[in-house]
Amino acid sequence: MLLKISHTTEYRYDDPVQYSLQRLRLTPKNQPGQIVLHWRTIVDGARQEAGYTDHFGNHVDLVSTNAEQVAIRIVAEGEVETEDRAGVFGPHQGFVPLWLYLRETPLTRSGKLIRDMAKASAGDNELARMHDLMAMLHETVAYRPGETAANTTAEQALERKQGVCQDHAHIFISAARHLGIPARYVSGYLLMEMPEQTASHAWAEVHLQGLGWVGFDAANKICPDARYVRLSTGLDYKDAAPVSGMVVGKAAETMSVSITVAPSAGQSQAQSQS
Repeated sequence: MLLKISHTTEYRYDDPVQYSLQRLRLTPKNQPGQIVLHWRTIVDGARQEAGYTDHFGNHVDLVSTNAEQVAIRIVAEGEVETEDRAGVFGPHQGFVPLWLYLRETPLTRSGKLIRDMAKASAGDNELARMHDLMAMLHETVAYRPGETAANTTAEQALERKQGVCQDHAHIFISAARHLGIPARYVSGYLLMEMPEQTASHAWAEVHLQGLGWVGFDAANKICPDARYVRLSTGLDYKDAAPVSGMVVGKAAETMSVSITVAPSAGQSQAQSQS
């Protein structure tokens, strides 16, 4: 599947900002299940300081402002060719050892509710148990934007029984780690019925013997297919957030995000000719 993606993030400040530093994880990489045909990131109102690959293997751009600035606009866009691998990403790669993905973080620390859910998951093997866990989580936590925030923990989201894809991913990761299965957070894009979206997507991956990393999107109760594009990974949202940063000063900040994920014109043409 050919997917055309455009992701715009705008920051506006009520007073000029003397200095800000933004960390951008907005560049997808060629990897199992996806080939990046072309991609570019355009930043207005800031300048690029550095670009590097972090310890999780994500491409990171650092951009900063060092003069009075009241707005920053970041546009990442391009085309990615994807394939359906039934959620199987494959063998572990990168600089980070597998055991690190068993480590709890403040956002994924398990409490009684998550430990009980993990123990209740059933199956003849780890894969079946992860599918059962995904189904339980999907039924328990309703997808409801605006009820949780970026700093909501997995245990808090499960207690509220509502949240967004970030919360579903954190709960799944926390439960899997409690069962001794390495798990990580994945940030990316999802082709949905409505191309225009107000946030990127997120899901979880667990490392299973014989398969390697396998994705589970509990928010949609499905293992990622050709509609998904992986952007970045980490122990939790903070490691993989598409855009994060800091501002020096007291200016109030507002952020807006607009994302379009749609089949590319080439995909439509190919479909019409088939």
